[in-house]
Amino acid sequence: MMKTIKLQTVSIATLGVMRKFLLTITAILSLASLRAAVYVIPEPVSVQEGKGCFNMTKGAKINCADESLLKSAEIFAADMNTVLGVQLIVTVNNDGNIILSLDSTLGKEEYRLTVTKKKINIVGGSSAGVFYGLQTVKQLLKDGNIPAVTIEDRPHFDHRGALLDVARYFFTVEEVKKYIDIIALHKMNVFHWHLTDDQGWRIEIKSHPRLTEIGSMRKETIIGKHNGPGPHKYDGKPHGGYYTQEQIREIVKYAADRNITVIPEIDLPGHMQAALAAYPHLGCTGGPYEMRCTWGISRDVLCAGNEQVYEFIEEVLTEVCELFPSEFIHIGGDECPKNTWQKCPKCQEKIRVLGLKDDRRHKAEHYLQNYVMGRIEKFLNDSGRKIIGWDEILEGNAGKTATIMVWHDQNDVVKAARRGNDVIATTRHYCYLDYSQTSDPASEPLHMDGRYLSMQQAYRLDPYDRLYTHEKERVIGVQANVWTEFIADFGRVQFALLPRLAAICETAWAYDRKKDLNTFVTKAKTILPGIYQAYGYHYAPYFFEGIE
Repeated sequence: MMKTIKLQTVSIATLGVMRKFLLTITAILSLASLRAAVYVIPEPVSVQEGKGCFNMTKGAKINCADESLLKSAEIFAADMNTVLGVQLIVTVNNDGNIILSLDSTLGKEEYRLTVTKKKINIVGGSSAGVFYGLQTVKQLLKDGNIPAVTIEDRPHFDHRGALLDVARYFFTVEEVKKYIDIIALHKMNVFHWHLTDDQGWRIEIKSHPRLTEIGSMRKETIIGKHNGPGPHKYDGKPHGGYYTQEQIREIVKYAADRNITVIPEIDLPGHMQAALAAYPHLGCTGGPYEMRCTWGISRDVLCAGNEQVYEFIEEVLTEVCELFPSEFIHIGGDECPKNTWQKCPKCQEKIRVLGLKDDRRHKAEHYLQNYVMGRIEKFLNDSGRKIIGWDEILEGNAGKTATIMVWHDQNDVVKAARRGNDVIATTRHYCYLDYSQTSDPASEPLHMDGRYLSMQQAYRLDPYDRLYTHEKERVIGVQANVWTEFIADFGRVQFALLPRLAAICETAWAYDRKKDLNTFVTKAKTILPGIYQAYGYHYAPYFFEGIE
């Protein structure tokens, strides 16, 4: 009996020791787990965790080793004031515990971030690299603390873009700036600004004032979808707006301060009904034309046989080039019906003079469009610019200096790369963020018919799919697109963009890292809601609720 009692006593004591031991181990493992959860999107090249945290609220002071870093520091300080209510002092060549500097041995967009208990050091290959390091700090911030860590990072693709369509619905200057803020947070470096279409002309062109006097305002907008013969319902409300040249310069500078290049799109020769409403002599029939109040593709396009059309385009693009310093100008080339060209005497005469013929691949009118695009390409090349066109410009013999923005599918990426053209992958099945986010689209706001693109699907984008190694160099980037046929307010723009932009930015920035969907899902669910809430962004909840 005594032996039994003795054994029980020892057993209880041992259990107590074991319990303390297990609690200690659990605590250690929990701390290790917390340290391991230094999540960053997009995935950095390397992450080495340290001990402790830097507290942003205790007298932080930013010191810029170079004046070129001042703007990035000021933007970061303003963000910290918004999120933490803390006023950070920004200085140049002075003391500080947040130190920004340059290292010419790093790539232009490369950075190295080191956080200790006492200091934050960010070294970049240029002001862009330092800016991206500061975006990483914003992601790491929690309750005013930044975990001790060393991160080395650089982007994979040169072009990391996001499109906003302002032609279907107009958005204010402040809303456009907020869009730029969102894509900057995700380390994207191109804002593709879709400025003109059948439903609205949004850019002031001083040589052609009727473009905004007439072409910026439609009398009403279709309600809901426009499938089927009708009758359709309209809201009876005029909708319009445009950006003055002064406002455009303001937005271009705002983007440049955030290391974002603005690429304008003036879509031609199709998607031009707003221009035709303003200047009907530019069309094949001479009009009259009205601003389009429905979505879809208009058969009314610029007359390819009218020399005045080329004068018009060159005058418009001359002003566009004066406003936008970007190397690239997007000239569309998509969804241009050839019906009016087939019946137009001027277009048919141009086909005859150029000696264009039908062949097994295309009609002569397809080659007429190629002539239009080639002529404008030469004009822009002579002005020191390059063109981007949608993948329809492959329907003919697109110039080799044209960059192809592929929206249809990966087959066109392969086709363009094998022709020797540079390619930007923005394939609709992965990158069109106006599509439904769940498999139950009835539970979502109005969106494009029958199209479903979840967060997980966006992450599966592979712009190199089916390309040989030597062809991959032709893919210069990827891009997310927000078309706005069914997105009438900026809250819905954000709802469409977030969180799926995070999936596309991971491919854009970190393609050469080991992509893993499960790891990405864990990261995204852990850090994105807090970041979006901190900055007041309106994001879709489905992914975070486990709905696909």
